[in-house]
Amino acid sequence: MLITDKQLLLYQRCQRRAFLERYGDSSQQDPPSDFLLKLMQDSSAYQNSILSHYPYSKLDPFFGNWELGAKQTLELMQQGVDRIYQGVLLKVEKLNLSEIMLDGSVIESDEMIQITLVSSPELLVKQPGYSQFGDWVYVSQDIKLGKRPKLDYQIISAFHAYLLEGIQGIQPETGWLILRDKAPYSVNLEQRIPQMYQVLNDYLNMALSRDEPEVFIARQKCNLCQWHSYCLEVARSQNHISLIPGVTPTRYLRLKELNLTTVETLVEATPEQLEVYPEFAEGIALQIIKQAESNLESKAIKRQEEFISFKQNFNSSYWLDNFQDSYQTKLKEFPVEIYFDIEAQPELNLDYLHGLLVIDRRSNQQKFYPFLAEDKTQEELIWKQFLELVWAYPIAPVFHFCDYEPKTIKRLATIYNTPDYCWKPVLKRFIDLHQKMTETVTLPVESYALKPVAKWLGFEWRDPKANGAQSVCWYEQWLKTGDRTLLDAIVQYNEDDCRATFHVKEWLTEFLNA
Repeated sequence: MLITDKQLLLYQRCQRRAFLERYGDSSQQDPPSDFLLKLMQDSSAYQNSILSHYPYSKLDPFFGNWELGAKQTLELMQQGVDRIYQGVLLKVEKLNLSEIMLDGSVIESDEMIQITLVSSPELLVKQPGYSQFGDWVYVSQDIKLGKRPKLDYQIISAFHAYLLEGIQGIQPETGWLILRDKAPYSVNLEQRIPQMYQVLNDYLNMALSRDEPEVFIARQKCNLCQWHSYCLEVARSQNHISLIPGVTPTRYLRLKELNLTTVETLVEATPEQLEVYPEFAEGIALQIIKQAESNLESKAIKRQEEFISFKQNFNSSYWLDNFQDSYQTKLKEFPVEIYFDIEAQPELNLDYLHGLLVIDRRSNQQKFYPFLAEDKTQEELIWKQFLELVWAYPIAPVFHFCDYEPKTIKRLATIYNTPDYCWKPVLKRFIDLHQKMTETVTLPVESYALKPVAKWLGFEWRDPKANGAQSVCWYEQWLKTGDRTLLDAIVQYNEDDCRATFHVKEWLTEFLNA
């Protein structure tokens, strides 16, 4: 049985994915998204940028023949070369099945199984010391695009060290992580190697038992996985409670202890039953129970306790309040409403599109304004265009969905030294519809992001596959190719986001006043 560092990395992130990668039907995988391909390209580019500073030795192609790769690596280590790029560390172990725990019980068997352990760090680096090769030892260096020394990275570094010990006769003192914009991180092997043994043992148990791990949909974590559609279909067929917003992995473990593992049993639970546990304090218990009820009955439910105070600042068509400061205004019907959505490229620290949909009820007209920066130098220009438009309607509320827009306004005002009187009054007019929605209504959705909410309310995007990550990819491709059809796709997607926000506001207005 072959076990690689990549398999162990996947197992730490998602046991089910590691199982499917080993035993699943690859035809059921999604094709890689453009954003996933971009992340892979970015990671490769970062590795190349680091490697360009150092000379290194490279293996001849071995086409998946791990034994041949390991042989070449050993020869280079014996020669004492300074750096080896993507060397192969290999160790073969024979285990008695009676020594392995499966499903918590020991198998009584004298059968032996052979395990081949393989890892391939980005670099093996020669350092002073004493090994079976001479007065030098090798340590691993993994080059990661991330900025944090995640535990799963450190466990893999410990796996490299374990295999290195078997090859050179001595365990390295540390393993290194080369992280973006950070100093090299030294892994505490004394702490991480015991944890690595546990991960390795757990993975081996799963691989031998072929027991498929339970599905659990963790929204942000699962979105880039190529098994996402397959697992989502399984979860929906089971009506799995991980589909209920608010049921995190930690809360799910507690619910399993309480035997509340179905939507039906969760609906029958009481807040008092859950509130004694810290995972469900501060109103979380009632929120999750109501969410289960909404999902079970496929209907929207008013959150009465919040609605009472909310209605004081709401009328049949418009509302305006301020949730950042103490500013409030009396109820009045506004003749104009603005719906605002930003597209951004985080890697470039660039907000490249301010989309504004102006709803003018006086003339019964709707107009969309896309202020688009074709490169970084135009960011200040579209910032000023945004301010000019919103000041053309000085009392119009500015609706948005989630908190990215107000945070960005503060950032841009700081960067471009915008006088307070130009932007702070505008910020007081901002209204977060996501906040209003989650404070006042429970919906039978799997997520309270704009797309699932608006889709449940009947809104459809012209390009069903368009999303924020795809917009980032389109913009990056525009910068490389100059293909203006990519900008057109971004603008269309952004306009649909603005119109979806308007659709949500119209429905919420009607629903809360019914």
